[in-house]
Amino acid sequence: MSNKKLMIVDDSPAIHMIIERAIKGSRFEVCANAKNGVEGIIKFTATKPDVITMDITMPIKDGLEASREILSKDPSAKIVMLSAMGDDELINEAKKIGVKAFLRKPFKADELVNTLNSLLSKY
Repeated sequence: MSNKKLMIVDDSPAIHMIIERAIKGSRFEVCANAKNGVEGIIKFTATKPDVITMDITMPIKDGLEASREILSKDPSAKIVMLSAMGDDELINEAKKIGVKAFLRKPFKADELVNTLNSLLSKY
């Protein structure tokens, strides 16, 4: 089974470390890190990751806007939205634009890997 490319889009360096630690030993490897939505869009185009973890609240361009742009370029993009906020409105908005999976921070390592795997097997 070949490794799958994961791009992390989050303005928190701690979350980048948590995700990298969580996927250690799984079939996922980080192909790109971005600290805001604009960077995420640029790196998505450059690296074509299999799956993306996307924070909602970020400077410059938030996760909803970045997801909307990525999905308009590539409707098959697989995005896991990460949120510390329990805001159902934001989650509903993300679903409308095509985001397929959501995790609330803090999440467990196996919860993240399971979500990434199910996203790839379902869509």
